[in-house]
Amino acid sequence: MNFCNVLEAWYLSNSRDLPWRKTKDPYYVWLSEIILQQTRVAQGISYYYKFIEAFPTVFDLANAEEEQVLKLWQGLGYYSRARNLHFSAKLVVNELNGVFPNTYKDLLQLKGVGDYTASAIASFCFNEAAAVVDGNVYRVLARYFGVHTTINSNKGIKEFKEIAQEVLDYKNPGLYNQAVMEFGALHCKPQNPLCGTCPFNGSCKALEKKEVQLLPIKEKKIKIRKRYFNFIVVQTLEHKTILSKRIGKGIWENLYQFPLIETEATTSALNLIENQEYNELIGGKDANLRLFNSKEWVHKLSHQHLYVQFWIVGGEIDNKDVISIDELERYPVPRIIHKFIEAYDFDVNSVDLQEESGKN
Repeated sequence: MNFCNVLEAWYLSNSRDLPWRKTKDPYYVWLSEIILQQTRVAQGISYYYKFIEAFPTVFDLANAEEEQVLKLWQGLGYYSRARNLHFSAKLVVNELNGVFPNTYKDLLQLKGVGDYTASAIASFCFNEAAAVVDGNVYRVLARYFGVHTTINSNKGIKEFKEIAQEVLDYKNPGLYNQAVMEFGALHCKPQNPLCGTCPFNGSCKALEKKEVQLLPIKEKKIKIRKRYFNFIVVQTLEHKTILSKRIGKGIWENLYQFPLIETEATTSALNLIENQEYNELIGGKDANLRLFNSKEWVHKLSHQHLYVQFWIVGGEIDNKDVISIDELERYPVPRIIHKFIEAYDFDVNSVDLQEESGKN
């Protein structure tokens, strides 16, 4: 049985109809691959269409403002991908005269492009014999060949790359790479793989040894850090709020947020009122303070879990970052902030705020 031929035959009969598979333009393929990092295909499709509509060429993306790129990316998370996308577009335009790199080696010079993405673009667009290795490929190869090396170890990364390169179809590397990834996504799935109808069920080592659920093997995850975020949502009688840009490295770099007070644990209104950061924010003025979400919203990132509370503050606040609430939608914000904006009706609560002010 020829491993490549079987995979490619399966792919030609079972592959999904995805828009980036209809082009060999490296710009569009690159866009799709960056979007699909850490993103499910079903979610990524709509973002792909939005990006190619807003930025039909690499020149359009390079000439865009970063805030426009981040706003379009909003909801996908892992915003460093969007910043790297924008940075690399400018590199292609300004240093490569708008000509996209056409080899695996040259593609690696693009920020945010690693071994997998460079291999994908090089093979799909330029037919270079560069094997892709992503989560789906790890799973297929580990199960079929019965490999027990941990996939997230240095040894495992090197070993699986060598295996992938060895079994690659050198005549049709793009087709093969698409096939092995699609097979892992649709057939050799993490849970409930379709072993009964698998074209490899007579030669798969994991199936033979009843190790399908065991493979691939990962090293234990790192410890998850817990953080407690308190966003102070100012709402004045003039329908204004405070929004500021996150600066420096770390999560949500260059995105906008409501004033943030981070505490060691879940806090209370009384503790917030006594907090120095809070008092500096409202300028020592009297202000109504209430909690929007009685139960913390948990926002899970790869290495940390955020326990988030939103505190509504009404009153007159002096702050350089005051903006009109009507302008909120034009700013790129983290997903958890966007969720709050959708859940909290500023217009309705503005009426309540005016009534409370009238009573006072």
